[in-house]
Amino acid sequence: MPLVVHAIPAFTDNYIWLFHQPDDHKAYVVDPGDAKPVLEVLDKLNLSLEGIIVTHHHPDHVGGIDQLLETSPIPVYGPEGIPQITHILKDGDALKLDPISFDVLAVPGHTLDHIAYFSATEPLVFCGDTLFAGGCGRLFEGTPEQMWHSLSRLAGLPSETLVYCTHEYTEANLKFALAVEPENKTLQQRVLQVQLQRQQRQPTVPSTLAVELSSNPFLRSSQPSVIQAAEQYSGQVTMSESDVFTIIRRWKDGF
Repeated sequence: MPLVVHAIPAFTDNYIWLFHQPDDHKAYVVDPGDAKPVLEVLDKLNLSLEGIIVTHHHPDHVGGIDQLLETSPIPVYGPEGIPQITHILKDGDALKLDPISFDVLAVPGHTLDHIAYFSATEPLVFCGDTLFAGGCGRLFEGTPEQMWHSLSRLAGLPSETLVYCTHEYTEANLKFALAVEPENKTLQQRVLQVQLQRQQRQPTVPSTLAVELSSNPFLRSSQPSVIQAAEQYSGQVTMSESDVFTIIRRWKDGF
């Protein structure tokens, strides 16, 4: 049976992901920036927290770890450099949480330590702040080339992969996407769908990788429409896919 994944809202626009097997009370949490809402959901659903999974070191992803550890000394999985990590993970590692297993992917760009967790059996990916619905993370530490490589790795996952990012940025991201590709019919329909979801106060994530490939400009640097938009914005011509991404990301920063 498919994994049960709960979206726990936190702060103004974060999502903390809590998952478990449908017939099991053992749960794991991804990027708990705040412990309080996690503890409330665990209590409400009668779940036992068995481990913490971290994608990167930003406070809104790790700020609740200490309080959660006060409840029990559970393992904390994530990249090197975060004090609470008990099991350091790096690119190519496998995280096995019986009966689910994740492939660990290094996806630097937003931060240098950023990793993502992909399960082929679901399939799904917990991608933190690297890939967003309709967008991608800002470059706080890495280079545009690193981010483009990271996004390309995620783009190579199966198209049916569910994309569990950690912010409700979709509506704003798609507004920018329309500026890049105003004639993209798939994007136009997605905008209407997301507007309806937000009017009803529903999460717009997860999306699927197929949806992102068809409407997210940061995964579409090889598409003529995106190349043309980047050329018009920058005044440059004959660019690599990485160059196109760099220009689109710079455009978004000032949008």
